[in-house]
Amino acid sequence: MIWGYVSPLFFGCLWILCAAIVAMLPMKRQMLPGLALLIVAPFLLGWIGWVHGWVWVLVGTFAFVSMFRNPLIYFLRRALGRPAPLPKELEK
Repeated sequence: MIWGYVSPLFFGCLWILCAAIVAMLPMKRQMLPGLALLIVAPFLLGWIGWVHGWVWVLVGTFAFVSMFRNPLIYFLRRALGRPAPLPKELEK
């Protein structure tokens, strides 16, 4: 990596490592960092697509949806007005 040019794939790998670390946390401590990762992902995928092409965006999107399928299903259900129960670990 040349310091004048930082590859978005480097940050993609860093994002994956952060997501793996967050996944090891207890469920109640995953919420804030997981939400931050969820917000950053589309911007990072857009950057990867801009520099490296749409094929890598498809690969990254597949990995992203695979890792965040449960939160994405939850937010989709909420957006559609369907019941979206929280996991038992998060209920008080």
